[in-house]
Amino acid sequence: MKYAELAELYHVLESTSKRLVKTRAIAEMLAKAPSLELPCLMLLLQGRIFPAWSEEKIGVAAKLVMKAIALAVGRSPEDIEKDWKKTGDLGVTVQQLMGKKRQSTLFSESLSIEKVFNNIQKLATATGEGSVDRKVKLIAELLTSATPLEAKYIVRSVLEDLRVGVGEAALRDAIVWAFFGKQLHLKLNEEKLQLDFGESSREKYNEIVDIVQHAYDLNTDFAEVAKVAKEEGLEGLKKIGLRVGTPIQVMLFTKAADIKDAFEMVGSPAAIEYKYDGFRVQIHKDHDKVTVYTRRLENVTAQFNELKDIVLKHVKADEAILDAEAVGMDAEHKKYLPFQTVSQRIKRKYDIEKMAEKFPVEINVFDVLQYNGKNLLAEPFGDRRAVLIKIIKPLGGKIVSAQQFVTSDLKQAEKFYKEALGVGIEGVMVKSLTAPYQPGKRVGYGAKVKPTMENLDLVIVGAEWGTGKRAGWFSSFSLACQDEDGNFLPIGKVGTGFNEKEDESEEGVTFDEMTRLLKPLILEEKGREVGVKPKIVIEVSYEEIQKSPSYSSGYALRFPRIVRLRDDKPVSEIASLKDVELLFKQQK
Repeated sequence: MKYAELAELYHVLESTSKRLVKTRAIAEMLAKAPSLELPCLMLLLQGRIFPAWSEEKIGVAAKLVMKAIALAVGRSPEDIEKDWKKTGDLGVTVQQLMGKKRQSTLFSESLSIEKVFNNIQKLATATGEGSVDRKVKLIAELLTSATPLEAKYIVRSVLEDLRVGVGEAALRDAIVWAFFGKQLHLKLNEEKLQLDFGESSREKYNEIVDIVQHAYDLNTDFAEVAKVAKEEGLEGLKKIGLRVGTPIQVMLFTKAADIKDAFEMVGSPAAIEYKYDGFRVQIHKDHDKVTVYTRRLENVTAQFNELKDIVLKHVKADEAILDAEAVGMDAEHKKYLPFQTVSQRIKRKYDIEKMAEKFPVEINVFDVLQYNGKNLLAEPFGDRRAVLIKIIKPLGGKIVSAQQFVTSDLKQAEKFYKEALGVGIEGVMVKSLTAPYQPGKRVGYGAKVKPTMENLDLVIVGAEWGTGKRAGWFSSFSLACQDEDGNFLPIGKVGTGFNEKEDESEEGVTFDEMTRLLKPLILEEKGREVGVKPKIVIEVSYEEIQKSPSYSSGYALRFPRIVRLRDDKPVSEIASLKDVELLFKQQK
């Protein structure tokens, strides 16, 4: 397929906010895509080249892309940067420059989707001496043959900043429309902008949507899901299962007002467990191989290399997939440490052994999803817990089963909750004993209870350079939640709660650390303000949520304050607009 078709699709997607219109446009392209090109197409539609859990990343900064643009259009990188600062979008910048370019490209070959995909993929593997020049040439080669519109989206894809507003729900539904639409008699009512089911029914449609969603939750790769849907249909999708070594979407939990509210949500008797202040990990054991993933699906096995021996010695299974919380430990006093003390290990690439000694972790295992080839997702939680107890050989300070208490007595449950708080645990999880494991969803099978008002996990979408003693640092950060389509909606700015200087005796995040994290993610600069790629998630406390016409979310946080970095949390799990609306109503 020609890349021009995909560029036109990107343009359509960027030009509308209507999810059904986006879904139909994607579905039409998926339906006509050859099977061999379908995986490339699905990844490019997500602004990716690799699945979310892959260790391979494009990793190209804007400065390098400007060099490639300069090479392709015959201008200096300095001129490119000036134009970029005017547009605030390097994609738009190259589109304008390619439109003005006098040099003829009539004899250039038209780009294929496969060619663009392969060139961008090579950027991730270009390392060592001369790798910068090779990367520049790979990008410039594409731009030289591209139309202005193609160039715009090539640059955005390289920078992993597609900006076309396509969320997981739209991709999932597009797969349903493309490969099962005819049997469902699906049509889009243009006038009402709603689905018409013809001879079929919404129930049948929802059933197929659930099958596609479940397949994605289990393998976290829409590229494979689309290919199986096209070639093998629903039966093929139903065969997609757990694979040791491939992370799945973890089950999520709702917030309950108190223990009584939690009991009403999950039923009783219920299992009550400590809610640890750590980061969630998914541990895959395949005989003598151990792989550790965060809830962002990032492979952090190297950063937590000490876990391999612990899992091999203390998990009595040839194969297993465990859901757990890694909690920082004060080895001397045998006390749990706050999340911030150990979170810095997640991104660490150097001095890993030294960091492991300084910030050891204890693995608190609270669920088992697969055991020796058997998929346990459909088993009741009580049964999964029994398997867990059987296979975990506990060793305090290294690996244990999550502390649990089963009861139907409200007073006993509240007593356990208070005892947990008394020993420094931040709250409890209340779980249904009869519920299956539902990947990727908040379904009411479990609830978290904490004594404090719910903080918000938000993504940073912009920043402002500081002045005076904060010159050279970003000192104010623009925050966003997301709507159901994955669009980022501003909800305020935060500039308090940060430390001025690095001090090992103090916990928290410094302005310098935030600046180092965000500088490689800069997408646009206008005066002191910059727009950044939405990658960095932070937890924010606040005094109140207020209605606000100033932000597209419709809300603003009063006196927001950073609590911590959420290195462990994917952008897809930040607070939704619905979460904000619910908290706004609850505070009243």
